[in-house]
Amino acid sequence: MTIPVAEERASRADPGHGEQASLRTWLRLLACTTLVEREVRGRLRDRFDTTLPRFDVLAQLDAASREPGLPLTMTELSRRLMVSNGNLTALVERLVQEGLVNRDTSPDDRRTQIVSLTPAGKKSLDTMTPEHQQWIASLFSDLTSSERKSLFELLGKLRSSVQDSLSEDRGT
Repeated sequence: MTIPVAEERASRADPGHGEQASLRTWLRLLACTTLVEREVRGRLRDRFDTTLPRFDVLAQLDAASREPGLPLTMTELSRRLMVSNGNLTALVERLVQEGLVNRDTSPDDRRTQIVSLTPAGKKSLDTMTPEHQQWIASLFSDLTSSERKSLFELLGKLRSSVQDSLSEDRGT
């Protein structure tokens, strides 16, 4: 069963409370995420001949370059992208070969790889970012400013709830 079909079935179910309402909310959230991601993936491919993971790596490296503190390591980049180091290594290697990303060994620990955006990578990202922002704004255009703010705050609260639940499950 596809996610939108599952979400539609759940929305027709008895509204209820508790677990049923949580499941319905989860399915709707998953359906929305899938629809937005599918659209953004297609537009990045069609307009810029790139992939969402490539865009995400460049965007994370750009954001990290504006943060004070230590340079971004492969481990931290994989944490931010919520992927394994193994999944990230091949992608970063391709970006290095294309001159969009630098990867250097940390002077403090030879096992640690530091990743940064090159000027060409920054230029590539800067070309894509305005259109990407417009696409997202368009996809959210039926929501008022107040609704977007509320959704943002509620999703932040949900993320905290999930993180707290995971910490409790792990006994930390």
